[in-house]
Amino acid sequence: MQQRRRHKQTVSLEERLAKEAERLREQAKELPHGLERELLLRKARQAETGSHINDWLRSPGLQPPE
Repeated sequence: MQQRRRHKQTVSLEERLAKEAERLREQAKELPHGLERELLLRKARQAETGSHINDWLRSPGLQPPE
């Protein structure tokens, strides 16, 4: 049986998603207007949205259903 490789994350998911979004936006700035640039910007928005959703899910105001 194979053992799973485990990797302990030292940076939070929110920070990793924010860093990825920033990297994608910088990469998109270097490209001319067009499909490839729009795809990079879309990925950046998705990373930011994922970060916000994770923040929302971790918020203390969110209560489980009774």
